[in-house]
Amino acid sequence: MTLALAREKAAIVRRILALSGRERPDLQRYLGSPHPVLGLSVPHLRGIVLAFRKEHPGLIASEVNAVVAAVWRGRTFDEKAVAIALLDAHASALDESSWKLLDSFVDECIGWGLCDFIGNGPIARMARARPARFRDLQRWAKSGNPWRRRVAVYALHDWVLAGELDRPFRLLRALLYDEEFWVQRAVGTWLRECWKRDRRRTEAFLRAHVRGLPRVVITVATERAPKALREELRRDRENRSKKI
Repeated sequence: MTLALAREKAAIVRRILALSGRERPDLQRYLGSPHPVLGLSVPHLRGIVLAFRKEHPGLIASEVNAVVAAVWRGRTFDEKAVAIALLDAHASALDESSWKLLDSFVDECIGWGLCDFIGNGPIARMARARPARFRDLQRWAKSGNPWRRRVAVYALHDWVLAGELDRPFRLLRALLYDEEFWVQRAVGTWLRECWKRDRRRTEAFLRAHVRGLPRVVITVATERAPKALREELRRDRENRSKKI
């Protein structure tokens, strides 16, 4: 780490410590994180990132990557969250080396908090910006690490919100029957978001794959749907399972 880079990291960490309090074991448990949580608020996090951008306009990918990698090595959840937010804020400057850096972070994202932040943040931006990266998400969906699989699901964020559902349905189909609760819940969440954009297509998808579908997927996917749909899917799930 160069002296300048060390100085930038130290300045960011000082801001985090000044704006957050003592360690919060309650938040650490809630977020499922192995890293100590200081409880930095979202507005304060955004303020740190905004201040950094004002002080360092026009950074190129290698410069952003270097600062982010240094901040990421911090011991707290909050430092890692700021690192992710810095990448997200510089999305237009990022390149393939940034994508590789994000990939290297994913297996350290234990717990839903960091998983969802990195997935629907810079990873989602970069994946939609270069659709060929969808192949990486498909590979992540086959990972033995359930948190990497969850990140792959949350990385569908930008496609789903844009109403571009072909890729999301392909990846969600691959994870429909995942055995891990936190992956199941993520699948349900993004099927719910798909339903908001294309109700007919999402309902047809759920009916076609209902046999063996985890209960939590049905519950979360139909949170905004009519109660009748949820009951129909649960009934069909049980009936089809009995026929196996």
